[in-house]
Amino acid sequence: MRLRIAHSTIYRYEPPASGVIQILRMTPGSHDGQYVANWQIDVSTDSRLDMHHDAFGNVTHVLTYGPIADLTIRVEGLIETQDTGGILRGTDERFPPSLFLRSSPLTEADPAMTGFVRELHAETGDDVLGFLHALMMKINEHMTFDADPTNSGTSAADAFALKRGVCQDYAHIFIACARHRGVPARFVAGHFLRSDGMVDQQAGHAWAEAHVPDLGWIGFDPANAICTTDAHARVAIGLDYLGAAPVRGTRYGGGTETLTVEVTVDQAGRHGQWQSQS
Repeated sequence: MRLRIAHSTIYRYEPPASGVIQILRMTPGSHDGQYVANWQIDVSTDSRLDMHHDAFGNVTHVLTYGPIADLTIRVEGLIETQDTGGILRGTDERFPPSLFLRSSPLTEADPAMTGFVRELHAETGDDVLGFLHALMMKINEHMTFDADPTNSGTSAADAFALKRGVCQDYAHIFIACARHRGVPARFVAGHFLRSDGMVDQQAGHAWAEAHVPDLGWIGFDPANAICTTDAHARVAIGLDYLGAAPVRGTRYGGGTETLTVEVTVDQAGRHGQWQSQS
């Protein structure tokens, strides 16, 4: 599948900020099942973007600029994908899977979640892959997709208790539960082509990857109750959202900050235009 993707992040500062520093993780890499045919990144300032790879191998750009009243960061390009049955191969793995057993403030399992895991473990026994599939489906049943009650700082435990959240929350819950079961798991930020023809979305997509013996890393998308397919475009990974966020940084001075995100994901050549999903 050929996916056309555009992702814009727009900041406005009133009054202007005296300076901003932003780390951008908005550039995907190529691996088995995903080939970046072309990709470009543009910012509305004349600031230089310093590119490097972070500890996890994500392509990052660092932007420093000021004073500034508004900032637009836009990426767009074409990615060719193939369905690998959710199995990930050909990636730059810089750490052993065991690193991704490490908990973080956003992915700590509370007693309610550990009980949830205990029940699933009793049902699936030593079948790790079976446990992960069951976990994905149970989270999807437990949660209701709702953008209102959570934000980027909501923990897995809080979202689990609310039974509501967005794809980021579903992924955090999956990761916390998998790690409690002893399965390495990590957060993935990317994009997803919806099958319902929706054109615009307010953010990118998020899912999880878990490491299964003899198979390797496998993508699980609990928000959609599917393993990853050729409709998924993988951009960055981390222990949780904070390590894979498309834009993360700080500002100096200024007053009110307004953030707008616009994302379009379309299958190239479909109806001669762009269409999308989150």
